Amino acid sequence: MSQDQQLPEIKLDANALYREDSYTDRRAGTLRRLQPVDSKGNDDASRPVIFEGQASLMTPGGALPLQFQIDAADVSEALEKFPAAAEAALVETLEELKRMQREQQSSLVVPGRGGPGGGMPGGMPGGMPGGGKIQL
Repeated sequence: MSQDQQLPEIKLDANALYREDSYTDRRAGTLRRLQPVDSKGNDDASRPVIFEGQASLMTPGGALPLQFQIDAADVSEALEKFPAAAEAALVETLEELKRMQREQQSSLVVPGRGGPGGGMPGGMPGGMPGGGKIQL
């Protein structure tokens, strides 16, 4: 690799460290408790504990992973709020997928529908530009 192509430095921020505790029922999902710690590994009371949920929804296309933050003060409150937070994450994910699908459908290039060159993409008669690669 030449000197012109510098690799980014991969370094942990010593002021933003968390210790992770995981709780799971091995069925519905996982609850992660992220305890802020200092660079020596001691609890850092100046920053809040963060709770995150993880779940997977099985779909015809495979597993749909969900990850979401849960506003809670302790593990029991996070467990209580887990279902509602998972549902909100699912609704948001499905809306995003629908938006992406609409964008993809509206950007399809259909040969024979207007444009220069008799409706051929790129205005080139006789086929797709760039060696016949599909363009969206």
